[in-house]
Amino acid sequence: MAEAKDPSEMSTDEKLALINRNLQEVIGEDKVRAVLKERDLKVYWGTATTGKPHVAYFVPMSKIADFLSAGCEVTILFADLHAYLDNMKAPWELLEKRVMYYEHIIKAMLRSIGVPLDKLKFVKGTDYQLSREYMLDVYKLSSLVTEHDARKAGAEVVKQVDHPLLSGLLYPGLQALDEEYLKVDAQFGGVDQRKIFTFAEKYMPHLGYAKRAHLMNPMVPGLTGTKMSSSDEDSKIDLLDSAAQVKKKLKKAFCQPGNITENGLLSFCKHVIFPLLKNKDFQISRSPDFGGDLSFSEYGKLEQAFAKEELHPGDLKSAVEFYLNNLLDPIRKEFETPELKKLTSQAYPVVKTKGPKGEDGAASEEIRPYRLDFRVGKIISAEKHPESNTLYVEKVDLGEEEPRSVLSGLVDLVPLEDLQGKLGVFLCNLKPRTMKGIESQAMLMCASTDSTPSQVEPLIPPAGSAPGERVFIEGEKDVAPDEKLNPKKKIWEKLQPDFRTNDKCEVEWQGSLMVTKLGVVTVKSLKGVPIK
Repeated sequence: MAEAKDPSEMSTDEKLALINRNLQEVIGEDKVRAVLKERDLKVYWGTATTGKPHVAYFVPMSKIADFLSAGCEVTILFADLHAYLDNMKAPWELLEKRVMYYEHIIKAMLRSIGVPLDKLKFVKGTDYQLSREYMLDVYKLSSLVTEHDARKAGAEVVKQVDHPLLSGLLYPGLQALDEEYLKVDAQFGGVDQRKIFTFAEKYMPHLGYAKRAHLMNPMVPGLTGTKMSSSDEDSKIDLLDSAAQVKKKLKKAFCQPGNITENGLLSFCKHVIFPLLKNKDFQISRSPDFGGDLSFSEYGKLEQAFAKEELHPGDLKSAVEFYLNNLLDPIRKEFETPELKKLTSQAYPVVKTKGPKGEDGAASEEIRPYRLDFRVGKIISAEKHPESNTLYVEKVDLGEEEPRSVLSGLVDLVPLEDLQGKLGVFLCNLKPRTMKGIESQAMLMCASTDSTPSQVEPLIPPAGSAPGERVFIEGEKDVAPDEKLNPKKKIWEKLQPDFRTNDKCEVEWQGSLMVTKLGVVTVKSLKGVPIK
């Protein structure tokens, strides 16, 4: 890949090639070329502040990087009013917090791919869309546009219902007017917005405004093989998902051998990873037993290797996981601050659901770590189970009147001396389980590798901890855990995949630390491994 040039040294054709790279369609390319011959192109990209941005947002971010490399003046619009008008996907009382979240998360994304923010202009929709002039144009437009045209224009973007609200019918007109009020030459968006773009080209001249060019990205398949969507949990990876969540979701990703047409992983490589590699090759690590490492200098060669089944889906997933975590790590780090954690919870408060029959007062089905009763426990005694070669039987002081019996399958993994008299972390509200005639009344928490044989290390509470002290996840609600976890609900099983150690041997859940009032829970040496 050629070295990046200064835009002032680029020809019109070079700028146009960079602007058009990986786009599916351009309407008005002659207009773009004409502007480039005279000056830098002015482009805007808008995003309605509804659901939480996910990794598919790296696709437009990568194109914004291209626009800037071509010398374009780029405006990013946080379309808060659009978000409300689209069937109230963003309630009015949450709009301000969601705009703040979008601004922080998108700026963090741009920083993670090396885009200088000083070359961008950020605008909030309601800063100008409530002005007298803008609203007069909305009324003028409403006197020209038919219900049929308004509904057709928003068919791919605005939620469609049998009896639409007027707000959804206004949406396309507002997006068209944004081009004039932001004083741009072109609007950039996904090809799903094509009908809004052609709507703008039809109606803006009726108000005396010029037609703009329209630059359209393809729609990237999600992990299920469909469009990535904020409302489909399995189709997307959230920008704040932990490394454990990324691994879990990529394992489930649709990636049929040889299939290059419905492959969200390949699409992400094409539209995000390869454009950001600059002069580096795309690397895939493989065992020598399976042919050794691979590298690809061009996306086409990667796609060809996958189509010929020379590249296994598992190896592609591992490579995408590596590059994706490199993109997400700085974003996660930025959002570790208490201020941004609070903003996230305010912008996207957890909605509790009612019980299975929908009756009032039924227990919440919110699956969060605060429901787990983790406590510090002191192992008073430990010995081998008399009828098992794999189980230890421990008597554990958990700050209660009587010690509990705990069975742990650690005989071949942890020496007895590493348990006797030691403090550990125990999950205390699982349903008791009888094994070989002895009831286990809690579970000793350990870090464990996925290798064979496993390496296992019990969790270590902070120095000075006392039996019975609560162990919790930072940022979780300060409420009492469930008295007993319902085994049918599999609360622990759903939460467990996101408990891991980090590179400091600290225990965390989705990037938030496991702590007591005295500090962080750790392990002896295992990094980046699951907690079981």
